[in-house]
Amino acid sequence: MNIQHSRTLRMATLFATLLTLFITGCGSGSALNPVFQPQVANNPDNFQFQSTGVQNVTQTLQYTWPNSGTHASVNQATTVTTGSAMLQIRDSQGTVVYNSDLALNGTFPTAPAGQAGNWTILLTLSNYSGTLNFRVQMAP
Repeated sequence: MNIQHSRTLRMATLFATLLTLFITGCGSGSALNPVFQPQVANNPDNFQFQSTGVQNVTQTLQYTWPNSGTHASVNQATTVTTGSAMLQIRDSQGTVVYNSDLALNGTFPTAPAGQAGNWTILLTLSNYSGTLNFRVQMAP
């Protein structure tokens, strides 16, 4: 076997190993974890998030959501079996307009008034198990 072929083979092996590590991720809560596969609908003025059968996930997810209004209505219908799930929403200027534990179910307004534009939805899960379901909609 010549030196060039040997180097090429080692590089291919290294690449395959790194790709495998990247795909499998590390620990619970990896974005590629087959147990945690959220369904997200991120449309202007209407954001929806749902995931059932979540088990022991620790992860923070961030979404940019276009809101043409200055307020939003947040509907939470989540079941927390263990751990915690926190939802924070920031307006286009970075001001926190909503911060809540998803264990509280119901419909809640954002406050104070925010700036229209691209809002940030931040979901923080800590050793979370249960069913996640929430919706954020522009409110007049």
